[in-house]
Amino acid sequence: MTLARRLPDATVWAVDVNERARALCTANAAAHGLSNVEVREPDDLDPTLRFELIWSNPPIRIGRSALDTLLSRWLDRLSPDGTAILVVNRNLGADSLTRRLEARGWPCTRVGSRQGYRLLEVRARG
Repeated sequence: MTLARRLPDATVWAVDVNERARALCTANAAAHGLSNVEVREPDDLDPTLRFELIWSNPPIRIGRSALDTLLSRWLDRLSPDGTAILVVNRNLGADSLTRRLEARGWPCTRVGSRQGYRLLEVRARG
């Protein structure tokens, strides 16, 4: 809701596999009068859609392989100048995730750290 309010001319795509999370997001957007929020399941998005900005608290606990697959799916959808901001707990592997992303061609920088969480800025590949 914060992104939608701060960027009223942008379309904010709220994507989640969880039906309840999507329903709550839809209700919150309506309650705040935000008409620029589109709530979808991951497979319901046009595969040609590209993003200038992705904000995510990725599901680290799904396992390294599944996480890498999930992140590849979305980071590959960044526009050429696009950026992703990932919120990752330091104790759940934020630093090793940074190294893995960089090894796979996504420039990744820690842009903040507070209370055990890291903010990672990931740029589009090449």
